[in-house]
Amino acid sequence: MRRRLHLFLAYLAPHWRIAVFLLVLLFTEVGLSLWNPQLLGRFIDRAKDGADVDALVRIALLFIVLTIANQVVVSVAGYFAEDLGWRTTNQMRMDLTEHCLDLDLGFHKEKTPGELIQRVDGDVATLAQFFSTFTFQIFANVLLSLGILGVSFAADWRLGLILLVFSVVVIPVLRRTQRVASPYFHRLRQDNADIAGFLEERVLATEDIKANGSDAWTRGRLDGLLERLRRTMRTESVAFRASSSALELSVSAATAAILVTSALLLHGGGITLGTVYVSYFYASLLSLTLFRISNRVDGLQTAMAGMDRIAELSERQSAVRDTGRGTLPDGPLSLTYDGVDFAYVDGRPILRRVGFQLPAGEALGLLGRTGSGKTTIGRLLYRGMDPQEGSVLLGGVDIRTVPLAELRSRVAVVTQDVHVLHASVRDNITLFDPDARDERIEAAMAALGMREWLDALPAGLDTVISDGALSAGQAQLLTFARAFLRDPDVILLDEASSRLDPATERIVAAAVRTLLQGRTAIVIAHHLQTVGQMDHIAVLDAGEVVEFGPRGELADTAGSRFSALLAGAA
Repeated sequence: MRRRLHLFLAYLAPHWRIAVFLLVLLFTEVGLSLWNPQLLGRFIDRAKDGADVDALVRIALLFIVLTIANQVVVSVAGYFAEDLGWRTTNQMRMDLTEHCLDLDLGFHKEKTPGELIQRVDGDVATLAQFFSTFTFQIFANVLLSLGILGVSFAADWRLGLILLVFSVVVIPVLRRTQRVASPYFHRLRQDNADIAGFLEERVLATEDIKANGSDAWTRGRLDGLLERLRRTMRTESVAFRASSSALELSVSAATAAILVTSALLLHGGGITLGTVYVSYFYASLLSLTLFRISNRVDGLQTAMAGMDRIAELSERQSAVRDTGRGTLPDGPLSLTYDGVDFAYVDGRPILRRVGFQLPAGEALGLLGRTGSGKTTIGRLLYRGMDPQEGSVLLGGVDIRTVPLAELRSRVAVVTQDVHVLHASVRDNITLFDPDARDERIEAAMAALGMREWLDALPAGLDTVISDGALSAGQAQLLTFARAFLRDPDVILLDEASSRLDPATERIVAAAVRTLLQGRTAIVIAHHLQTVGQMDHIAVLDAGEVVEFGPRGELADTAGSRFSALLAGAA
């Protein structure tokens, strides 16, 4: 509960003026809701006593004015509550997105993109109603309930006592509703996140699923997830409806008791007919108020479940700490892996005692089977993750002692999975950097052999492209341009595994030479022809560097693994 309250207040505090204004409106609304029935009771008593028409008209007009005023207050409060809800939750979305981007890659291996989208958008969407409606409406209804009890006791203690007993009986019912329904709301949010993650992965893999005839398995798996969601929703609904039925029976009993008691008091002259009406009105209003609270418990539990999941995500700490204050030397940087061990959270070792030294300005080709640790070595270079043992050094400096912003300004990463944004060519290359000049962008593209393609675009750099609109070769060159524009000192290139036609391969190979020229580089090679441009070769097997040395020397050494690979390819 403390965690929820802290999260709630943290996002509400910057908008405290709106919150205070809403509280004033809520107090006004409660006051008007309590006063209006009193006017009707007075009207009935005056009419029964034979008051003049002018007095009755004044009471009626005042009732109309207060009713209109109450509706205005409700409308204004609704507007500002909605505004407050969107302000707070939009900021929460921004913070969660930034937090997810700051988390290490180990976290992103645990969570699917669909699940994270459900956390950042789906769970936060439930809190929009919490900030804008649930909190203030529940507060207003509780305040109104207390006001009804106070006014009822003032009218006649017996009537007030009946309503008090009714409220005391209903409160445990509401608490029971919370206890029974809460686990199912948490499970409901998780089931929705699982479905979102499953759909996201399968939609991206549609081509593979169809090509390999996995449609039936995919449908069966989705049916299983949907069936689990249906069972969770059914159980939650039954638990909530059972508690609501108990509340409804309590309301009926309280209303009957009020009517019987009011009739006896009226017959004995203890209260007036107007008071009878006001008491019945307050009983109905109290029932409605408690019904509102009960109905809001459903949404409140959903919001609380979402808040718990958001708090859990917010409290997740990155395994990569950005606490360094060191600096990297200027100019080309040497690269050293010194006794590096790494394992993911499951404890399975990925890298074992990896060690090698790469001189500044030279390129290293990494070779090895799938799962040998090539990609993990690359991720350690830009601190996507940190090793459990050993260290990675650039220019003789442990990269953990360098601020992440400085490290990543000196190291450029080209992944094999090309992500083309639905944006202009300019924005795809600069990644929305407003300081990048068109002259530099065009020069980078020309240097990488993209001039002809750029000239053929209908709007040049302003041409909007999207994923799937480019060939595999064009997409690779686009990612090269992103890295080249930054002019880094170190390049990590994870070569695309897709095959290209010979003409495009020559263009890409020339672009790789240009990109790596004069820079320290690690190239995760999937094609042997790529390593022909490398100065050094490292062969990995089961997370260990089993062979390392100059490319030419290894190629000429009989019995070396690299020479065997070359012979096999020939």
